[in-house]
Amino acid sequence: MFVVACIKQVPDTTQVQIDPVTNTLVREGIPFIVNPYDTHALEESLRMKEKYGFRAAALSMGPPNAEAALKKALALGVDDAVLLSDRVFGGADTLSTSNVLAAAIRKLAEEDEVGLVFCGKQTIDGDTAQVGPGIAVRLGFSQLTLVDRIEHLDFMEKKIRVRRKLEGRYEIVEARLPAMITVVRELNRPRYPTVPMRLKSANAQVRVWDNGQLKLDVNSIGLKGSPTWVSRIFSPERSKGEVIGDGMNDPVGTARLLVEQLLAKDMLAV
Repeated sequence: MFVVACIKQVPDTTQVQIDPVTNTLVREGIPFIVNPYDTHALEESLRMKEKYGFRAAALSMGPPNAEAALKKALALGVDDAVLLSDRVFGGADTLSTSNVLAAAIRKLAEEDEVGLVFCGKQTIDGDTAQVGPGIAVRLGFSQLTLVDRIEHLDFMEKKIRVRRKLEGRYEIVEARLPAMITVVRELNRPRYPTVPMRLKSANAQVRVWDNGQLKLDVNSIGLKGSPTWVSRIFSPERSKGEVIGDGMNDPVGTARLLVEQLLAKDMLAV
């Protein structure tokens, strides 16, 4: 059985700049990282592999340089890594991206049953949180979002029980397998590849699938299959902060003033 983690290579947002003329991202010289939430999805797929002996696979859609993210997944211990790369996939919004990832998971299922798909709750570049649920809908999988704990898993009965982290409360949910799970940071602590792990994976190959293998209608993928598009990107202007009290000489009084300010702006619940 496959346990699949969907990961995305994203620009390091701490170093992103916007071209003031074109309103587009300045990509030159910007380092790329694995989307932080996806590292928790990847970690959980590896724990499933170790605990239940299943086959872990990592999927990513992107340009050829996204192979670096999948190489890292191989170094961490996944058994298969597949890069979905084709010019017709370019310019995809979340709906179009979900179509491609779902098709790739169906193709993986031709090799072995797919029981679980893990995704980060959202990416740090788009922040939509739509791709995971989009995959679930297209595959007909149970959809479990914002999961911070796997409570129970029974592959024989094909059931899973998880805890969802919601605003101010938790929710325990049981669902049928196969399931798509989006995860939050609290689920686990991602491991880092050691030198032996990197050496062991040095000769492992990333499989590359284009649309010739997925056979999707070109009108349902890439820019053609995207009903939404970005009209403008800009950095919001930030107003200067307000100095409240004397934190150096009166920290208690300053804290009280800060709480009063937050309450007055309805930014703090009591």
